[in-house]
Amino acid sequence: MTHAFRLHRGDDLLESIRNYAQSHALRAAVLVSGVGCVSRAVLRDASGVTTHELAGRYEIVSLTGTVSAARTHLHVALAGEDLQTVGGHLCAGTIVNTTCEVVLLELQNVAFSKVYDPQTGYNELSIQPVDPS
Repeated sequence: MTHAFRLHRGDDLLESIRNYAQSHALRAAVLVSGVGCVSRAVLRDASGVTTHELAGRYEIVSLTGTVSAARTHLHVALAGEDLQTVGGHLCAGTIVNTTCEVVLLELQNVAFSKVYDPQTGYNELSIQPVDPS
């Protein structure tokens, strides 16, 4: 099943997608398209620890990841007015400027959840098969 919705100025990008997944009881989905812009971005870098806050107008040039009611993990690439691109792990506090169009593809026969992985120190994706009957 395909889910498509639009976010509006002032919406928190990550929290809005999480809320959509929870309100629609999504077991497993992938974000296939996210197009729009933000006025503030909070990104975690590859260290897995440090977050960076960006203020200004940024176009979303890529938004991808896994989504479920239990766990949402998204990465974003943003282009500024100078056309320089930055990207990272999307964090709460990233605010939609004018709009963001989101398309999710719901996956059948699997469910996403999270499980603590002592090797990484994070709650990581766990994929369980779901009986289609």
